[in-house]
Amino acid sequence: MTDTASAPLRRTPLHAAHLKAGARMVPFGGWDMPVQYAGLKAEHEAVRTGAGVFDVSHMGEFRVTGPDALAFLQHVTPNDVSKIRPGRAQYNWLPNDRGGLVDDIYIYRVADSEFLVVVNASNIEKDWAHLNALKGSFDVQLTNESDQWALLAVQGPQAAERLAAHATPDLLAPKKNAYFAGTLFGMDVHFARTGYTGEDGYEVFVPADQAEALWEKLLETGIQPAGLGARDTLRLEAGFPLYGHEFSDDLHPLSTHYTWVAKDKAHHGREGLQSAPTQKLIGLKLEKVPVREGYPVKQGGRVVGHVTSGSSSPSLGHPIAMALVEAGAAEADTFEVEVRGKDHPATRTDVPFYRP
Repeated sequence: MTDTASAPLRRTPLHAAHLKAGARMVPFGGWDMPVQYAGLKAEHEAVRTGAGVFDVSHMGEFRVTGPDALAFLQHVTPNDVSKIRPGRAQYNWLPNDRGGLVDDIYIYRVADSEFLVVVNASNIEKDWAHLNALKGSFDVQLTNESDQWALLAVQGPQAAERLAAHATPDLLAPKKNAYFAGTLFGMDVHFARTGYTGEDGYEVFVPADQAEALWEKLLETGIQPAGLGARDTLRLEAGFPLYGHEFSDDLHPLSTHYTWVAKDKAHHGREGLQSAPTQKLIGLKLEKVPVREGYPVKQGGRVVGHVTSGSSSPSLGHPIAMALVEAGAAEADTFEVEVRGKDHPATRTDVPFYRP
């Protein structure tokens, strides 16, 4: 979970609150972030059985407005942005021109000609440069609002109910991917019924200067603070790809089970995406030994790929992993993963590994 970049680490508006809550902080994507508070397993289980809150304020937010806002986003992404109604959200990609991804993103439609684009923290500067380079003659305005917002992800089967007692409007009725303005503990916020854990919940956009007050109110209700460690095991169990692991500038995104994102439409990078991927992302189940990113995956003793993400699964009680392997080897039932010079048996399994 660490990133050893030499530049000074950035801090979210909740940095002091994390220290107060006893968080262990680690470098991640250029930020000083909490990896755990009470412990990874306890935080993981809190989200699977109740409600937990993550600080994801390191994510970037770009506002896209103007008469050509929709046309511009259609040009830079492969998913069909025209399908997003105001008050809804959509998962999407920013393809480059060589068959990889600049980033994977979420797009929230605020109004007919206004969108909010949320990007990965480590890619903010890269994404900003990429979008501005593609503006061309589009009548569109791009605004980087990343420093204006804090983003809190309240996730778990009890998340909506816990928030609803202190919020307006009703949080129990909106469906997944809803996006709307409201209040939480009397503060003006925006709610998005989205998340990265496989559980129900809301991501709450709040002005940065109100983030700490909102965080404290959430903790007072008994919602468990959760760190990057639990966020990673939760997303892995749900089979969610992570940029820098399953996606990158050089990995073909159609190697993954997210092929549904690429629609049949004209867009930047389409030619690169149309090339056939030579690898396929698979799920692996192991019996005892956890495996990590980069570990070799073998078939009959021959290296056919590598682990992209791996961990012990708190929900399932055994190690799991996602791995990129040669397309011709992907349908095999059994593999081996090399750990410190020793091969350990692994069984191909469906992704997601866990369904709530």
